[in-house]
Amino acid sequence: MRLYLQAPGVICAAGAGLAALRDAVFASEPGGVALNGAVWPEHQLHLGAVHAPLPPVEHLPLPQRSRNNALLLAALEQIRDQVDSAIAHYGADRISVVLGTSTSGIGESETALAALDRDGQLPSGFHVEQQELGSPALMLAQLLGLGGPRYVVSTACSSGAKALASGARLLKAGLCDAVLVGGVDALCGMTVAGFTALESVDAARCRPMSATRSGINIGEGAALFVLSREPSAVRLSGYGESSDAHHISAPEPTGRGALAAMREALQRAGLAPADIGYLNLHGTATPQNDAMESRAVAELFGLALPCSSTKPLTGHALGAAGAIEAAIAWLTVSGDGRLPVHHFDGQRDAELPAIALVMPGQRLPTAPRHVMSNSFAFGGNNASLVLSHD
Repeated sequence: MRLYLQAPGVICAAGAGLAALRDAVFASEPGGVALNGAVWPEHQLHLGAVHAPLPPVEHLPLPQRSRNNALLLAALEQIRDQVDSAIAHYGADRISVVLGTSTSGIGESETALAALDRDGQLPSGFHVEQQELGSPALMLAQLLGLGGPRYVVSTACSSGAKALASGARLLKAGLCDAVLVGGVDALCGMTVAGFTALESVDAARCRPMSATRSGINIGEGAALFVLSREPSAVRLSGYGESSDAHHISAPEPTGRGALAAMREALQRAGLAPADIGYLNLHGTATPQNDAMESRAVAELFGLALPCSSTKPLTGHALGAAGAIEAAIAWLTVSGDGRLPVHHFDGQRDAELPAIALVMPGQRLPTAPRHVMSNSFAFGGNNASLVLSHD
């Protein structure tokens, strides 16, 4: 069964909409991520914050009013015609929603608890269900009147990619005819402070694969696709998932779990490693992740496959990262041969395999037919996607 991804709606620090994202990821100079002192007061850090205006949420039930859902509505606005067409074609009861998230409305809870400490009572605009993980999927399903299965995958940084794989399984099981798949996460103090406590945050722009790398830049955003059997330009041709079962936060150092996910994605797509023309790395710029991933990539693909991490542009959007990077893969496989640039300080880590990082201006004669996108999470939860253009 062939499954197709229509053009996504996307919003992140690198831009709002496909055109803005395209300009950012193929540009020679990095943008997007910037110094920010608003999310975690008194701490100036490079973060991937969205500054574009967001849709209002006042029309939603109080438990669904959150910045997280506003980001998701911004992505929905960009593909609303596709969604309406799917509803007209299949019927609302045959359309499902599967999303990835990790923060949901935690930011609203942070604001409410600060008000409680200051005023002695919670604000009237707060509801504890704003931070419920299932809120984004429930909101979309209720807003659009969809009757298919609706749920959220929350496996930290692989959530957005796993949502696409989960949607594919629903279609293959015949439980629906179209699925809204993607991911969404909003910046909040808890995640920034939490990753800082783990010594995983870099105050400067992150530098994946650099000898000077020291951590991630937290980001936010949303990406949303219509996935169905209806032919379009790009297929979700493969997906693979695995678990390291190694450590609660550190990856298995040899890349065994990452290799398993990538190999499963290739097998499901019916492809060999040589068929992949570009790889979007998970590329967080933490010492352990980059070491593990570069070893796994070198073992499977060798050292010639063009690779890049786009997190210096978007920040690490956690539960939305896999979906946003799937949108970048969508742009690459349906494009003109340009490749997403790997922005870093140019100081390669001599301890890592010398995988082929995409330099500014580098391109292929034509768009690659098949691209892969990696997402690796806490607990060794791994997901790899393959997107193809026939």
